[in-house]
Amino acid sequence: MKMMSENNIFHRISFSIKRKIIQIVAFGITNSHIGNFTQGKIYTGKWKNFCAPGLNCYSCPAASFACPIGALQAVNGSMNFDLSFYVTGFLLAIGVLFGRAICGFACPFGLIQELLNKIPSPKKKLPGWMKYIKYAILVIFVLCLPVLVTNYMGVGKPAFCEFICPAGMLEGSLPLLSTHPELRATIGPIFSIKLLMVIITIAGSIIFHRFFCKVFCPLGAIYGLLNRFSFFRLTIDRNLCVNCGKCARVCKMDVDPVKNCDSTECIRCGACVHACPKKALRLGFQK
Repeated sequence: MKMMSENNIFHRISFSIKRKIIQIVAFGITNSHIGNFTQGKIYTGKWKNFCAPGLNCYSCPAASFACPIGALQAVNGSMNFDLSFYVTGFLLAIGVLFGRAICGFACPFGLIQELLNKIPSPKKKLPGWMKYIKYAILVIFVLCLPVLVTNYMGVGKPAFCEFICPAGMLEGSLPLLSTHPELRATIGPIFSIKLLMVIITIAGSIIFHRFFCKVFCPLGAIYGLLNRFSFFRLTIDRNLCVNCGKCARVCKMDVDPVKNCDSTECIRCGACVHACPKKALRLGFQK
């Protein structure tokens, strides 16, 4: 029994390390222009015409790709208010293939939050109702405000990027301001709002696992809605399940896989699969 327990621990740690390696590689690919931090510029090459699957600010100097939420707002908020078929199709395709596994394996901002959560502190669980905030943000700040609130030229505001998303400031603005004092003269009143969001996100991520993902992320909301239809999914063999509850106890996204394998909050991290003593849970591509 002791040997079996040690083997289970080994396999669980091994999978966790593999997932972390994938996250780090995805972070590196998405942010491959590290040298731009010292030069104080943003990469604007041809790859910026394509979206990264995870949340990663276009304005981050190291960013290799555009952010899908930023791109979606940019088109929706243009003078013609055209629907972005490319961005919408991209999000639907990625969501149908992987669902929120993108959040668990390929989102740079998700990795940042997980590392922040490693900081020693009391760990808490969020009230269940808070997970619905991200859907309100998706509808109001990403889809509606860029169309309804425009400037004198009829161009809409990228409201989510401008007022809520902390990724750009955390990944770009703050590092650049710390190394390039001349840029501090460009700080405006919105800077204080964004800085407050960064502080809330950092503090929340230390105490709550993936705080921003659970509460504020509209990209997670989109992928979560597609979890039920994705090819990469979590499944349960109820003939093997003994309802021991171990899977629910190890889930840091507060999901009970036995009750709902297709939960919109599940990021397909695989922790529950490797905690199941009866191997009743399976994670992978399904027909």
